[in-house]
Amino acid sequence: MRKTLFILLAACSVMFASCTTKKYTRGQLYPKMYEEKPVTLLVMPPINNSNNVEAKDLLYTSISQPLAEAGYYVISPHLAMEIFKSESAYDAENFIDQNVGTFGKVFGADAVVFSVIDEWKKKGFGIETKISYIVKSTRTNEVIFDRTCDLYLDLSDNNYYGGGLVGALANIAVSAINTAVTDHIVAARRCNEFIFEDIPQGKYKPEHLQDQETPAGDQNAKTTVKQ
Repeated sequence: MRKTLFILLAACSVMFASCTTKKYTRGQLYPKMYEEKPVTLLVMPPINNSNNVEAKDLLYTSISQPLAEAGYYVISPHLAMEIFKSESAYDAENFIDQNVGTFGKVFGADAVVFSVIDEWKKKGFGIETKISYIVKSTRTNEVIFDRTCDLYLDLSDNNYYGGGLVGALANIAVSAINTAVTDHIVAARRCNEFIFEDIPQGKYKPEHLQDQETPAGDQNAKTTVKQ
């Protein structure tokens, strides 16, 4: 009797877990990426809503690499920036809600990549960031990929000076110095890598159009990573 009851409870537990932790595939979350098959991407300067004035430039310099590694042709950010500045298009907030078809005509891009920085600050022993990423088609103006990253870059090393009060105070001091001298570009790279590891693979990867059944991460992702 007890054995039967245990089996029933275990079965109910499994069923409950499967219902509460439903996972999606890339094909389910980003079907338009497979329908439109973008090849060339244009990365817009980030929209910075944080109090860190340097966050915009720090993030912009590192968005292209994970996209290129995912199999996409990414228009040179340096070339794009020159055109943005000459055409007074440096502020991406003026375009994110508009039709992006013009960027397809000017740059030959299939899609435009926007990013919105909502948080970028020192917190505790590290850097806390919250960034949203949106990819819009230049053909249909529809959002074909979107994901938010709530990432904490942990710069501490709790075992470096050992335990006790002296060790704790030493770790606090070292952490403060590290956060001051550590290039915040590390946080930007971690966010970009974390977000775009989930994007459907582009034309220049063998997995192109073959990864629809690959499990996808949460669209509102939250994680802590070490430097």
